[in-house]
Amino acid sequence: MCDNFNGKRVLVTGAGRGIGREIVKQLVAANARVVALSKTQSNLDSLKAEYPSVETICCDLSKWDETTGAVEKAGAIDLLVNNAAFAALTPLGAIDEAIIDRHFAVNIKSVINITQVVAQGMKARGKGGSIVNLSSVAGMIGIKDHLVYGATKAALDNMTKVWALELGQHNIRVNSVNPTVTLTEMGEVGWSDPAVRDPWLAQHPLRRFCQPHDVAHTVLYLLSDKSDMITGAILPIDGGLTCV
Repeated sequence: MCDNFNGKRVLVTGAGRGIGREIVKQLVAANARVVALSKTQSNLDSLKAEYPSVETICCDLSKWDETTGAVEKAGAIDLLVNNAAFAALTPLGAIDEAIIDRHFAVNIKSVINITQVVAQGMKARGKGGSIVNLSSVAGMIGIKDHLVYGATKAALDNMTKVWALELGQHNIRVNSVNPTVTLTEMGEVGWSDPAVRDPWLAQHPLRRFCQPHDVAHTVLYLLSDKSDMITGAILPIDGGLTCV
């Protein structure tokens, strides 16, 4: 666990709930200055009430110009966590254009948009930085009904590698973390049926799913100087699922 970020400013997208909220919690405990971005004002309000030091930005990441302006106004960012994502698990034959467009708008276009703005500032300041993209095992293996979502996460992993190549000369590191099922509040509900949960769980050698803190611990490590020789990594947090 990385216990001190020395007041560095960290932008976390999708920060209002789930994994993003846990990342904010751990960053605040590690003395980071967190800028939390979410499209849901009520989630930001509750986050601010719990962690008064957090700066908040309410923004719909599917809107390019709105997002660009919001991130530019946020000022200097030392570290970035691209956590926000959209997921609609739809089988082949039921996928329509709107589902595809929504996935790519949030999971790909907004990440490119935000990363371009933040990386430009990092390069201009010349102090390096670290960017962590929240991907998924769905980008690494085929999972039923995950066609569009998995395609965006596979694309995100490739973006991570390209950015690691492009930004390394500026001492900016870029990595992906790829969790399996993560038991956020929504995850607990979605995987509560043993008939659905148990066959999938049996494919994990550790016989358990992720908790939000498992993902957050890994994100903080990759943001920190303790991982200063790691860039371009695609790191599964999956209890061994992808080793089969």
